[in-house]
Amino acid sequence: MTTGLQSSTGGRKRRVMILGADGYLGWPTGLHFCARGHDVMLIDNYARRAWDLEFSTDTLVPILTLEERVAAWHEISGRIMNFAVGDICDYHFLYEAFKDFKPDVIIHYGEQRCAPFSMVDREHAVMTQINNVQGTLNILYAMKDLTPHAHLVKLGTMGEYGTPNIDIEEGYIEITHKGRTDVLPYPKQPGSFYHLSKVHDSHNIMFCCRIWGLRATDLNQGVVYGLATEETVRDPALATRFDYDGIWGTCLNRYCVQALIGHPLTVYGRGGQTRGFLNIRDTLACVELAVLNPADPGEFRVFNQFTEQFSVLQLAQMVNEVAGKMGLKTGIQNLENPRIESEDHYYNAKHTSLIDLGLRPHLLSSETLENMISFISNYKERVCPEKILPWVKWGETRNRPAAAPHRIQPGSRVV
Repeated sequence: MTTGLQSSTGGRKRRVMILGADGYLGWPTGLHFCARGHDVMLIDNYARRAWDLEFSTDTLVPILTLEERVAAWHEISGRIMNFAVGDICDYHFLYEAFKDFKPDVIIHYGEQRCAPFSMVDREHAVMTQINNVQGTLNILYAMKDLTPHAHLVKLGTMGEYGTPNIDIEEGYIEITHKGRTDVLPYPKQPGSFYHLSKVHDSHNIMFCCRIWGLRATDLNQGVVYGLATEETVRDPALATRFDYDGIWGTCLNRYCVQALIGHPLTVYGRGGQTRGFLNIRDTLACVELAVLNPADPGEFRVFNQFTEQFSVLQLAQMVNEVAGKMGLKTGIQNLENPRIESEDHYYNAKHTSLIDLGLRPHLLSSETLENMISFISNYKERVCPEKILPWVKWGETRNRPAAAPHRIQPGSRVV
């Protein structure tokens, strides 16, 4: 078992509802819990696929529809996952889903998750805030009304904290002010309208835990990399998506694709921006640890979910070195930073809680990078080089790509 956990069900079968189950993390999470004997309900509205059409972007690794993937999993494993296509911002739909499935655990990935998307213009900023905050509030009300003893495991982001000039604690900090001491929520300095929406979520969840006695774990996650999990490697039909473009792609994904096609690795600014990173297998392990060790009633628990810290320049240097050993000709190119952020800053974030619960991390290595590049080389013909460079600039209020694609309303369902 790649997660490093010893128990497949933690002593009992759970009814696990996964919101945003068609996404990069949602789909592997569904496979992970189903493979370990839990009852799984997948929910998604395919909005992410609609946004791909809006910006003419696409996953490098092709993926089937959710319905097709569920059918493929059943054929391969003999196991069944329930699924429904619907929008968690539609409270009637969500209420009925909760009433029918009666989840013990709600794993919440169902949000617009992209900082550049949220900074395109007013429309995308507003959509991000409404979609994320309203969806989370709907979940909290459904829990209160139908499953008050269930455990919410919410995917947050390390981006809520920003880059303060002090150590980042796990959710809370002890403050002494004018002779009095209290433990308070750690100050937030989000860097985009997306990250702001996550801060609003955290505040709303904390409030509902306090007044309604709900239980929740907020997983402030770093940047995830990798594609291979114990289940997705069983068949190409079970693959999860891989984003590399200027909207959805993370820097490590972008570097690997650029190395593959012989393009310089594009570092934003001087490259001193430091963040937390973790392997997708560790994401699944962290979520499972949170599920198997739930928060207490009334508790809003925060874990910082990452395993290592790197600057974006350090990552580029690592990929550049591995690419050279693989015979790929690339290099490093510094671009004007499209974001408004500190490029040289202090960054030391605590991340011990999940380690204490039993996480055994998969650390980033040359072998990991070589395996990633080798895997995506199977899809080299699907790379669109013109989609890699950034075009959303934080200092502008209305961004457009060089060739504006056909617009689709955010939230449209595309199957």
